[in-house]
Amino acid sequence: MSIDVKVGDWAMQRADAQAIRFEVFVVEQKVPLEMEWDDMDPLCIHAVAYEAGGKAIGTGRLLPDGHVGRMAVMRGVRGQGVGGALLESLMNEARKRGDTAVILNAQTQAESFYRRFGFVREGEEFMEAGIPHIAMRYDFP
Repeated sequence: MSIDVKVGDWAMQRADAQAIRFEVFVVEQKVPLEMEWDDMDPLCIHAVAYEAGGKAIGTGRLLPDGHVGRMAVMRGVRGQGVGGALLESLMNEARKRGDTAVILNAQTQAESFYRRFGFVREGEEFMEAGIPHIAMRYDFP
């Protein structure tokens, strides 16, 4: 699958990022709407992945403190490299910005995905939005 990742601010990425996050988190995973939207989006770098036809198929964000979050890939294209392309784009943005590490709260079921990119688990499992999570970290060499 051909994937094009575009990185930008919330004003540029909002429409596509919001639609994906609504579908994946609110509809599919039943995250309460009020937990999905926060005041951090305008402060973040956002990545949106597009398939060859231009349809938005995944998103993620990089917070000012080096956290990667709101990683979401549409159900029909999971397992085809979309999440990896998004994660690598956000990690590259963090590196360019001068961050020394990237941290994230991964859904426990996604731990092996993040491990493939060099992330290591930190601490014990915890609940967030009713879903089991773990903290993970990647230190830039």
